[in-house]
Amino acid sequence: MRVAVWNTAFLGDSVLTLPLIRVLKAAWPEADLDFYVRGGLSSLYEAQPEISRVFACDKRGREKGLAAVLRQGRRIAGERYDIWVDAHLSLRSSYMAWVSRAPVRVGYAEAALSRVAFTRRVSRRFREFQEIERLLLLAEALDIPRAVLDDASLRWPELTLPSDAREEAARLLSPLPAGQIVGLHPGSVWPTKRWTPEGFAFILHRALESGVNAVLLAGPGEEGTAAEVRAIAGVRENEPRFLDLSGRTSLLSLAAVLGRLDCYVTNDSGPMHLAWAQRVPVTALFGPTVRELGFAPRGEMSSVMEADVPCRPCGLHGHKACPKGHFDCMKNIDPEAVWRDVERKLAARG
Repeated sequence: MRVAVWNTAFLGDSVLTLPLIRVLKAAWPEADLDFYVRGGLSSLYEAQPEISRVFACDKRGREKGLAAVLRQGRRIAGERYDIWVDAHLSLRSSYMAWVSRAPVRVGYAEAALSRVAFTRRVSRRFREFQEIERLLLLAEALDIPRAVLDDASLRWPELTLPSDAREEAARLLSPLPAGQIVGLHPGSVWPTKRWTPEGFAFILHRALESGVNAVLLAGPGEEGTAAEVRAIAGVRENEPRFLDLSGRTSLLSLAAVLGRLDCYVTNDSGPMHLAWAQRVPVTALFGPTVRELGFAPRGEMSSVMEADVPCRPCGLHGHKACPKGHFDCMKNIDPEAVWRDVERKLAARG
C-alpha cells in the first residue's frame, strides 16, 4: 500500500501532523508513507521512522506559478498512491489530491474544491477540537481500527532527529559551562506575535543574574531583534554563561539545540512546537492568538503566558501590525510572571 500525507502549511503545522502520520503507520505498518511539506522543511522529517520519503513543495520559489503546479501534479500522478490524505485547505492542495487519482482521497469539507478533490470528506470542527485532534478526524474517515485511533501514545508528535544534528547541537552549546540552560527566541514570522524586546531582555538578565546559562536564538531575518534584546539586557562581552546562536543554526540543528534546553521562552511560533514535541519545558508568550485556536504547546511542563485583553484573538496567525494600534496583548504580559514560570520549570528539572 502507498499512502501520501500532504501538509504544506507552516513549520508548526507540519509538526502537529506527526500524530496523524503515526496513527496511519500503526494501522498499516507495511505501507510506504510519503510526507509532502513546505519548502525548507524536508530535512526535519527525513529520519522519521514512520515516513518513507519526504517531498518539499517550494511554493514560494521554484514551484510557484501555474506551470510549476501542473508539473508537480504530473509527478504526483505518476506515484500511483492508494490513499491520499490532505491536511491542508488550499486550492493547490485540493488539486494535488484530485490529480493523484488515488482511489481513496480524504480531506476537509471546508477545503477548496473538496467535493471534486476528495472521495471522503470530514468537517474540520474547528471550534470543537485542538489541531492534533482535528487532524486525526482524517484518520477516522479511513476506517482505521478504533484501538489504534484511541491509543493515547500515538497522539504525541514524536520527533526523531538524525545523530549528526544532535552532535552539531552539542558542539554549538559546548562553550557553556555545566548547568541548566534557558533558551530565548524573540522572533516570529508574524510581527504581532513577538513579545517586546524589553520583556525578553528582562528574562535574559534574570537568568544570567541567577547563574543560569542563557542561549539567544533567532532564525534568518530575526538577528536584529535578537541583537536588540542582547543590548537592552546589557550582556557584557565574554559573559561565560551567555551564548548568542542567532543566525547560526539550521532548522535541524535548531531543533536539536531546543531538545537540550531546560526551559524555552518563545513566542507562538513554529520552533515552539519543535521544543514541546521533544518534551522540553516551554514558556510561550501568546498575544494575538489564544489557546482555544488549538495550537498551544502541550505537556505538563508547557504553559502559556498571556494578558487579558478584550480584542484577543484578532486572527488565526496574527498581523503585521496591531489592528487596534495599541499592541496591549503583548505589552501587558508581565515579565516578572514570566520569570516566575521559568524558575518553576528550572526547579522541577532539578
